[in-house]
Amino acid sequence: MDLSPTSVLLCPPVDISHGSAGGVIFDSSSLRQQTTIPKAFIWPSSDRPAATEELDAPVVDLSGFFHGDEESTLRAAKLVANACERHGFFQVVNHGVSELLARDALDWTDEFFRLPLCDKLRARRKPGGVWGYSAAHADRFSSELPWKETLSFGYREAAGSERVVIDYFVSMLGEEFERMGLAYQMYCEAMKGLSLAIIELLAISLGVDRMTYREFFDDSRSIMRCNYYPPCQEPELTLGTGPHCDPTALTILQQDHVGGLEVFSGRAWRYVRPVHNALVVNIGDTFMALSNGRYKSCLHRAVVNRHRERRSLAFFVCPREDKVIRPPPPSPEDVGGGPRLYPDFTWAQFMEFTQRHYRADMRTLRSFTKWLESSSSVTAT
Repeated sequence: MDLSPTSVLLCPPVDISHGSAGGVIFDSSSLRQQTTIPKAFIWPSSDRPAATEELDAPVVDLSGFFHGDEESTLRAAKLVANACERHGFFQVVNHGVSELLARDALDWTDEFFRLPLCDKLRARRKPGGVWGYSAAHADRFSSELPWKETLSFGYREAAGSERVVIDYFVSMLGEEFERMGLAYQMYCEAMKGLSLAIIELLAISLGVDRMTYREFFDDSRSIMRCNYYPPCQEPELTLGTGPHCDPTALTILQQDHVGGLEVFSGRAWRYVRPVHNALVVNIGDTFMALSNGRYKSCLHRAVVNRHRERRSLAFFVCPREDKVIRPPPPSPEDVGGGPRLYPDFTWAQFMEFTQRHYRADMRTLRSFTKWLESSSSVTAT
């Protein structure tokens, strides 16, 4: 069976139309046969200026850190601190994640997104949910839709969770997808280990006890997202992912060689060049709160290509839902250099805000703070 994105679907074709949840359905195979893109995918021109310069995102070698080389670790921590205080983006190499494992995960991403649309819709995300297949996020929004498809699922380490990803794929798609689930289970396990190492390095860079954040995130609840950006006939009018800051604590991104990630820094959009076998790391809003604003959760987006498809794998690190987000002791001034910028909150509260009340952008954390304070005042009365 031809699984290429342009192959004929083996189920009834689905055009842009209203689905059962009231949103539109994104069928890239059908849309690519049209000369123009639908209005729902056109973004304001203010969100679409072209990036012409590369982001100054350091490539941090983690080999010394993993081998206990203190001098090398301090050099890496300094590079991380400089990047995180400016824009929150850096890349890591010699990170310990097998190149074969990473390539396998991308190959399985191809396998999933090349399935007929009717098969992908078996894993369709439920309204208000986080996990599942989404076509252009049309289940949540009706305008400024991203030109992409995503598959999201959760990962955690706990007793009885050794097959959590495998079981998700089997339950949603069937027994024939067990191998796909196993590949992502192994990838998530590798990402979890790497995330704890990066979080330890972040603590070193902030000058706090190196185990402070690692212990906080040891029982983390992560989100894995596979992204597919089809070729687009009018890439200058749309975006693969709109400008936003990640509400999560940390994102570890595997890009393919096509590129498309851009970051708003120095009052301009700048592209992040793919580096062979490197992973892109960026700070999210939750870690910005944990650092009392010292480390930045920066606006970023993804652009699409007229002729080439793009894939990426994003591993979002989140604390356990009931963990209280606050800078570490002895005082927030020791971390962020000033008074508390954000109130205490839990990841469950922040997740509810971003999934039900707000479309993530550069003001998410500030808007959440106002919402939280308003909700607290209403509860108090």
